[in-house]
This record gives sequence, structure tokens and C-alpha cells, in this order.
Amino acid sequence: MLGLLVRGDDHLRTLVHRSHRFREGLTLITVLWLSLVSTGLQGCSKADPYNPPDVFYYFASYKVGKNPTTITTGDLNHDSFTDLVTTNISSNTLSILLGNGDGTFKDQVQLNVCKEPRALVMNDFNHDDHGDVVLACSGGDEVALLLGHGNGKFEEGPHYPVHRTPVALASDDLNGDQHPDLVVALRNDKVKIFLGTGTGEFRHGAQYEYGDTPTSVALSDLNGDAKLDLVVTNGGPMSNGVSIWFGNGDGTFRDPKDYRTGKRPLGVSFADFNNDRQRDLLVINGERDSFTTFLGNGNGTFQAGKDSGADAGPNFGLARDFNGDRLMDVAIVNLQSNDLSILFGKGDGTFHYPPRNYRTKSGPFAVSSFRVTTTGVEEPGLAIADNGDGSVSIFLHRGLKGVRPPAEQDGEPRREGQSAARS
Repeated sequence: MLGLLVRGDDHLRTLVHRSHRFREGLTLITVLWLSLVSTGLQGCSKADPYNPPDVFYYFASYKVGKNPTTITTGDLNHDSFTDLVTTNISSNTLSILLGNGDGTFKDQVQLNVCKEPRALVMNDFNHDDHGDVVLACSGGDEVALLLGHGNGKFEEGPHYPVHRTPVALASDDLNGDQHPDLVVALRNDKVKIFLGTGTGEFRHGAQYEYGDTPTSVALSDLNGDAKLDLVVTNGGPMSNGVSIWFGNGDGTFRDPKDYRTGKRPLGVSFADFNNDRQRDLLVINGERDSFTTFLGNGNGTFQAGKDSGADAGPNFGLARDFNGDRLMDVAIVNLQSNDLSILFGKGDGTFHYPPRNYRTKSGPFAVSSFRVTTTGVEEPGLAIADNGDGSVSIFLHRGLKGVRPPAEQDGEPRREGQSAARS
């Protein structure tokens, strides 16, 4: 290439005597060429692309019921190991997988429950120190309580009709009586409150009609008044927003304030993305392959949302610090591209690109983080509900030295550690 440049320069010199204009052009070309040579052609170099760390690896999969839609963690038998529960919407069952404390789980126990269990929430609703479960039974227009025995087994409790199609749940003490209460998102633009009695039963509370097709609910004290506030995502085409409802401390809420999200928000959760000790929001958008972060101001208000993307069809996400830099990262399962995306935070509500993508089984629908205890090491693992495969997949952190189960139930493990830019 240098020889071509020199020969071209000599040819220009033979022409320079014919025109003063050519002489000026030659001078400019020569100066530019010498500048490039003297700097080692640095003007053509580009910054090295971001290479996301490879923090997880596929570990194992376990069969559950048909079309799992949620996955929740807890210690159901008081052995200090994380257990898993899934709602299986097409088999009308729950799957319970008791943990061994090393990233492995016992085979599922399936419980026949209500019609089309879509979501669940866990709490101790009767104060016996055992975890109980409330189900959103979307096919039966009811919520159903299962009372835990503390050994991984449950008995059927009361059922409460709702109108109609419950799709999401949240639980905490809304009225300060030390009993866990319940918030239910209903598909017909309503949010229903149930107030707990502490005996494993509920009484009807307020019901609100607002927004367009609520898809998820979450509870936290967002304005520091020691009263729980409510966050609702509205996924209908007339809204595409997240609503903040300030609590009155008696189980009721004030009129909400809306913040614009991406298209069809599906879920909301809390994090602190900029380390200011204020609650921020993570909203997963079901269309246009995006999610939105909202930085909190500490008084229950939020800055304008920042949109980011993972892969095709994000369906569920959560925030944790996965690489140990004390900045919040995000794990998202992508329903259409069948993968798990890990996006590493910059500390301001935005993320490095590209993400680290890990291939999953068919239809990853929900993800939950759990703590895996090994000798002297404790790192986060991820459990994924594979809706299309009827399974739960476990990804372990590379800081762990897990022991793979003796026989994989699905044959070969999936491809791992692929980083890819968004299409």
C-alpha cells in the first residue's frame, strides 16, 4: 500500500507544473499522507469492542409440569437449602423441587391445584413459621391458598373468587397489623386487595379500576413514609406505562402517577442501579425487544425511563450484581430467541453492549436468582422456567465448583457463553 501511495505521489508531481490548482491539491494530499504515516495510520483505528465477561455456565435441567409460567425460590423444608416452585399453567399443577444445597435438586413433586395457575406468591399467611403459597388461577377466576407443613408438602386452603382472570400477585403487610396481605392484578383493568387475618384467610379489601391490562404488581416503600406503595405495569395498547400508587398505610392507595415505558410492559421489579440507595425500577417490555430502567429520586418520583435491549422477545428480568463490581446487572430471558441475556451495568441505569447471551431450552419464560452454598463459596445461581420444554434449567456462576448430576435428563448441555450484539 505504501508503494502505491509513493507512485501516485510521483505521478502527481509530473502534473503539478501544469496547474497552480494541481500544486495546491498536491500539497494538501502530501501533508495528509505524511500525517497518516507519522501517526502509524492511527486515524483508521477503532476502539476495541466490549467483551462481556462469561460469568455463568449451564449446569442441569429438571422436568416439571406442562408450560411453566413462573418460578419462585424459598426454603420449604427448613434445611437452609433453596427449593424451587413452578406454576404449570397447562397441567393445572405446581412442581416442587427440593434443593440439595449444591445447585442440584431432587426430582419434582407435582401437586394438582386450580385451573390454569398463572402466578404465585409465597409468605407465611397463618404465622406457623412455614411458607405458604397463594396462586393466581387465571382459568378459574380465583386466587387459591396452599398452606405449607414445613416439609415441602402443602394442604389446600380457601379459594377466593375474583373478576376476572388474575395474572400477577404481590404480598406484604399493607395496613400495619403484622399480617401479610395480598395484591392481585386482574386482566380486566382492575387491581384487587385482600387483607390477611393471620389465620390463613383473607377478607376483601379495596378494588381499583385503572389503566389498561395490568400485567404485574410489586410493593415497596418508595417515598420513605414507612407505608408500602404499589407499582403496576399496564401492558395494554392504550397505556404502555408503569403506575406508582402511594399507600395510605391502611390497605388503600392514592390515585396513581404514570410513567411511560416501552411497548407492552410485562413485569416490574426493584433495584438500585446508580448506588444512591434509592429504589429504581426495572420494567421488561414484551414488544420491540426492550426493557426500561427508571432512576428513583427517593420521594416516590422517578426520572424519565432509559430504554435498553437484550435479545428477541424479553419476557422476564431481574437485577443483581453478577460480576462483583458493586454495580447492578440485569438477567433477562428472551422468549423468541430462546436465550438468557446478562447485561452488565455502568452504574447509571445504562448497560454495556453487547450482552453475554446463553442458549436455553425452548420458551424461557421466567427466571429466579438463588444462593448456592458450597465450601467457603457462595455465588448466585439462576433457575429458568422453560415454558416450551416443561423444564427448569439451572445456570451456575463460574465462581462455583458445582458437581454435575450423574445423568443429564436432556442429554447434551446447551451452548453457553455466546456474546452477540442485538439484531
